[in-house]
Amino acid sequence: MRIALVVNAASGAFASGLTPAAIRGRLTAAGFDLAPEPDPDLPLPLPLPERMRRAAGMEGIAAVAVAGGDGTLGCAAGVLAGRGVALAILPLGTMNLLAKDLGVPLALEAAIALLRTGRPRAVDLGEVNGHVFVINSVIGMPARMARHREALRARHVGPFGLLDLFGLFGLLRLALATLRHLGAYPRLRAALSTGGRPERLRLRLLCVVNDDYAEAPGKIVKRERVDGGRLTLYIARRLPPWRLARLALGFAAGAWRGMPGLERHESDRLVISAGRRALRVMNDGEIRLIASLLRYRLRPGALTVIVPADAAPESRA
Repeated sequence: MRIALVVNAASGAFASGLTPAAIRGRLTAAGFDLAPEPDPDLPLPLPLPERMRRAAGMEGIAAVAVAGGDGTLGCAAGVLAGRGVALAILPLGTMNLLAKDLGVPLALEAAIALLRTGRPRAVDLGEVNGHVFVINSVIGMPARMARHREALRARHVGPFGLLDLFGLFGLLRLALATLRHLGAYPRLRAALSTGGRPERLRLRLLCVVNDDYAEAPGKIVKRERVDGGRLTLYIARRLPPWRLARLALGFAAGAWRGMPGLERHESDRLVISAGRRALRVMNDGEIRLIASLLRYRLRPGALTVIVPADAAPESRA
């Protein structure tokens, strides 16, 4: 099996001393025909999207193995969607939400072994104005929080782009650290259309999820399905500190959808207008400035990913 490798050395796991050369060595030792890196002799490394494109365009490639976190995989998805080249996940981020959704093992050696024993599976993607997201897309408060995301570790976000849910105590610490930024943040004026007449809103948070999150204890950041053929929209028009804390606790307990102040809608496309030239949007934890109007749509089965052979078969809603 001939594969190409793209490594994002800025991902969380590389802080422990792991190197791209070590990953290449492990893949070679596992018997894979590993394509050479694109233009390794350039004085400066190519941007990550360009490295993805060059890897996907190599002759005879069956899959692109991507080592990184969810933001890196989102970048890969935007390049690989519709190309007929599979994505192989080497989960080296902090949250690794997509790997968990698909049952990909988090240990590097086991993830490498999966490249040989796994099977391809088509999964849905979300898209906003041509920008792909694998898990979620968020506007509102996270745009302000982005300045502080290194201190709050908000790059590795939870289901609404705010909550880094490593456990109840980690969740509470992050919620408390967020409180001092809530008061002065103005609500966003927007008009939302899911196919009918636009509804005018003032909101703190709007989150578009590719499919939806499971509501059950122990499944705080796990989606119900990856091929459900829908987008789920969550809106918080107000988010005072007590409501944010209550929402965080609800996620920990696995009971949050019916909470007051949290609206939920389903659609396969929607349009958001905020009366601005551009909005800051957080796709899979990565901030982008995207020109308004924001036009969201679902791309069913657009990405092929290598998953465990015994994983649940894909199905359509």
